[in-house]
Amino acid sequence: MIIVAVDVAKDKHDCFITNADGEVLFDSFVIRNDQDGFDELFEKIKSSTDSLQNVKVGLEATGHYHLNLLGYLLDKGLPTCLINPLQTSLFRKSLSFRKTKTDTVDAKAISRLLLSDRTLQPYSLTSYQNEELKSLTRYRADKVRERAKLKSSLSRLVVILFPELEKLVPTLHMATVYDLLHEFPGASHIASAHLTRLSHLFSDASKGRYGKKEAIKIRDAARCSIGTVFPSKSLELQHTIAHIRFLDEEIDEIETQIFYLLDKNPPKMLGIPGIGPRMAAVIVAEVGDFHRFASPDKLLAYAGLSPTTYQSGQLISSHAKMEKRGSRYLRYALFNATKYVCVWDPTFRAYLEKKRTEGKHYNVAVSHAAKKLVRLIYHLETTGETYVSRAY
Repeated sequence: MIIVAVDVAKDKHDCFITNADGEVLFDSFVIRNDQDGFDELFEKIKSSTDSLQNVKVGLEATGHYHLNLLGYLLDKGLPTCLINPLQTSLFRKSLSFRKTKTDTVDAKAISRLLLSDRTLQPYSLTSYQNEELKSLTRYRADKVRERAKLKSSLSRLVVILFPELEKLVPTLHMATVYDLLHEFPGASHIASAHLTRLSHLFSDASKGRYGKKEAIKIRDAARCSIGTVFPSKSLELQHTIAHIRFLDEEIDEIETQIFYLLDKNPPKMLGIPGIGPRMAAVIVAEVGDFHRFASPDKLLAYAGLSPTTYQSGQLISSHAKMEKRGSRYLRYALFNATKYVCVWDPTFRAYLEKKRTEGKHYNVAVSHAAKKLVRLIYHLETTGETYVSRAY
């Protein structure tokens, strides 16, 4: 077996090649992060063995810098292990008491990790193909967070310009309110608006749900409002609404692409009541290939949903907390999906109620249900079975 260790960086990669006996075949060398560098690495690997199936490559998942090299190695048919940087860091620290960290040391540490840890599984083509889905779901999450901040800013601006409005409408974040505030960004603007224009605006934006009656009520409130006349804040409000609407369009476009990719190979977990395509897409994207996990417990640990364990001598901690390591996107998707599943599925609803009657806090009870859900999802995705709900 030939062991190839690669420490990934932005412009170059440090490499180290040995055999299974620890004999150094190519001492630490550097390749550029370009086609010539990749070809140089491949040629050295080929010169070290008669069969590429006897090669085991390991590289850190360093941000996004590893993706191009990973795709190249997979295209060449090389079994490649993607290693969590935390795992490499802890392993490197266990090798020496000295605080020594260089790219060369990291490459050698990866090599020794590959030799000692037989549980590392090669990165599969399924996981690599899901990288596009992962990119889209994480991009969507960023856009949703950005939109949430803008909505908070809109609420703040309304409190300054027309504080009474919030009590007159079901929510500030609806098309009718957005149209109103975009054209009349403040109580003073609404107070001086023509009633006919306000009525038409309400009717068009709400598709006939609101009309002259609501227009009169809001205009009367605007005329008695304590809102400040603040032109700069009014301009900020108009721009904020425009940005929110632009993000709405972007998110819709991203979701269309996500659903298209998901429809190519629909996951079995969609059969579980409460799990929709958005959450399913995040789970599939973050997990990649379910078969790379030997058990659902491994998947739990990857999501950071496993409880911490602390025992020393006669001391055993009785306050275990969630590890919260691994993919925060996966942890968020699983935890929130569990809440919906516990509402819509009788089996999980009964399980949650059981934990609550045991005196557990709601979030603790949900975390127990999340572990149960992970085991179910793992079983469905690895066996291809269809979920059938059974009440207690």
